[in-house]
Amino acid sequence: MKINQIFFVSFESLKTNKLRTFLTILGVVVGIFSIIVIMTIISMLQSTIEEGTQFLSKNTFEIRKFPALMSHDLWLKYRNRKDITLEDFYRLEGMMQNVECMGAFQGDGGKVVKFGSWETNPDTYIVGVTQGVYKTLNLEIEDGREFLLKEIEYGDHVCVLGHYIVDKIFNKIYPVGKEVRVDGKPYKVIGVLKKKPDIFGSTQDNYIVIPITTFQSVYGRRNSDVDITVMSTSKENYLATIESAIGYMRTIRKILPGHENDFEIFSNESVIAQINDITSGVKIGAMVISIIALIAAGVGIMNIMLVSVTERTREIGIRKAVGARKNIILLQFLFEAVVLSLIGGVIGIILGIGIGNFAGSFLNAVTVIPYLWVMIGLSMCLIVGIIFGTYPAYKAANLDPIEALRYE
Repeated sequence: MKINQIFFVSFESLKTNKLRTFLTILGVVVGIFSIIVIMTIISMLQSTIEEGTQFLSKNTFEIRKFPALMSHDLWLKYRNRKDITLEDFYRLEGMMQNVECMGAFQGDGGKVVKFGSWETNPDTYIVGVTQGVYKTLNLEIEDGREFLLKEIEYGDHVCVLGHYIVDKIFNKIYPVGKEVRVDGKPYKVIGVLKKKPDIFGSTQDNYIVIPITTFQSVYGRRNSDVDITVMSTSKENYLATIESAIGYMRTIRKILPGHENDFEIFSNESVIAQINDITSGVKIGAMVISIIALIAAGVGIMNIMLVSVTERTREIGIRKAVGARKNIILLQFLFEAVVLSLIGGVIGIILGIGIGNFAGSFLNAVTVIPYLWVMIGLSMCLIVGIIFGTYPAYKAANLDPIEALRYE
């Protein structure tokens, strides 16, 4: 028999016992579904978070007082660190060489932006920046312009608005040249930023940008904490630029040799690595549960195949009597086990991806197909089918044809 004939005979034998085949496949479906649905949801959340955290430009890192992902314990550990000041930034900027761009920013939340009788909710963020921040934080101007150097030097009351604020309070009025108020202070709108993608349905454009000198004069935070952004000239010298920045910051902050840094280096990659660390435990747990479920399904496949061998003993004897070889009998029953497992796997994958994306849509997460886990799931089904189908296939292949023909 050719391989395609063996496959056809195997498939036909499964069709003759539809209920038994369905119940056997169901066990595999549950095992594969459990891992694919979890991995689909995790991949959706992870993709959405990663897309939302890509606010630093390429080859850019940030120097900050606290880690990017904070917990209460980390806050208690690092709260007594010295603030990174604007003076620290200017000193570092004077020391760093062969960098594309540098910037500093600081901000405060819970603000209301007013234009005429319109105003935002009290959750707007006001950010004071130096000129280099536009490039390092990938802030693109959609309309108008960014700050001039003299506007930062003199602390002018000018601002650039996030797209959400424009949509919220200007009601289709052209915003550039108009005046808004924050905490009773007037600011002339000189530009509007391009809209950024939402994360979990929440906007990332609810902020107003002003010169950092204006921010500090209004809010009286001359020595408060700022974040510093540094863009290297290329990917090749990115790590070298980080090392240089660490060395200069240690000098500026008078950190003794052998003592740990009192600042953090943050990048898009570091956030993604932390997210992966958080989700890796969930992935391992899902894998363990799925393996247990697949083992149980594999035992079910073995039991069904042993019953099938017993029921078809006479058929096997006839086939052997007319010349069927052991390897043909073995392949037929092994194919049946593998087909059972793969059909269950395919159904489980389709259901897992569909339901996973449906569940993730309630969080406004991006739709994904976890291709790696689809391949892992199919491979696991194939392995389960081979492992748990081998013994029944071996038993069928080694039946004595005389005894098989006499079987009732």
